[in-house]
Amino acid sequence: MRSKANIKSHPLHPILIPFPITLFIATLVFDLLAYFYENHHFGLTALYLNIGGIATALLAAIPGIIDFTFTVPPKSSAKKRAATHGLLNITNVILFSVALYGRHNGFGALLIIALEVAGCVLLFVAGWMGGTLVYRNQIGVDVRYANAGKWKEDYFNGENNIEVGHKDDLKENQMKLLHIADKRIVLARTATGYVAFDDRCPHKGGSLAGGSMICGTVQCPWHGSQFDVRSGESKAGPGKEKIATYLVREEGGKLYLDLE
Repeated sequence: MRSKANIKSHPLHPILIPFPITLFIATLVFDLLAYFYENHHFGLTALYLNIGGIATALLAAIPGIIDFTFTVPPKSSAKKRAATHGLLNITNVILFSVALYGRHNGFGALLIIALEVAGCVLLFVAGWMGGTLVYRNQIGVDVRYANAGKWKEDYFNGENNIEVGHKDDLKENQMKLLHIADKRIVLARTATGYVAFDDRCPHKGGSLAGGSMICGTVQCPWHGSQFDVRSGESKAGPGKEKIATYLVREEGGKLYLDLE
């Protein structure tokens, strides 16, 4: 799903994370050099690297929190993975912050190095999970396929008979994600007209709006489950439960969604 924190569809979080990763690892490296060579210049370099790592980690966390809140599908395996990813990174920042504090408050060199080693271990684990979120769960990926068009997303109140667009808003096989109160519903255009269905794949909670649709079938981008967009029945893949579908009416060129 397209990141909410982006520049021309390029997500900001992956752009920023190389800075704290590099700076934190370099902090540990220079503290080890300072310890083994007993050279205070290495230690001073580690101090500045430590400060830079904390600052850039906090900066990278801002788009990360935005993506966690608004991009990662709710009630999905990715939501749990993203939460763990975030907690590990927060713990890592705390460890390096304690190490920074200890530099001026009598912590021994070995204790500081131990804190940084623990932080780097968490950094690698969190990075692995972040890679899974991007490359498997496609968080922040702006999916393009034939006639997909640009990513579209709208927000509405939770009333019934909602005007959700115009009949010319979407091309054939194009989808739009609708946020209606606490519901996430996909509005899509097929060869025979407009349809609407739940955004959540019943398998692992993947966003169907972030997948692809052709010939009246939508495919989840995570594990390939396929569903009939009119009946909601499962057609293939590990997602065996049907998805809920909704009535879309066209009146005077406008589209109305019936949630009942």
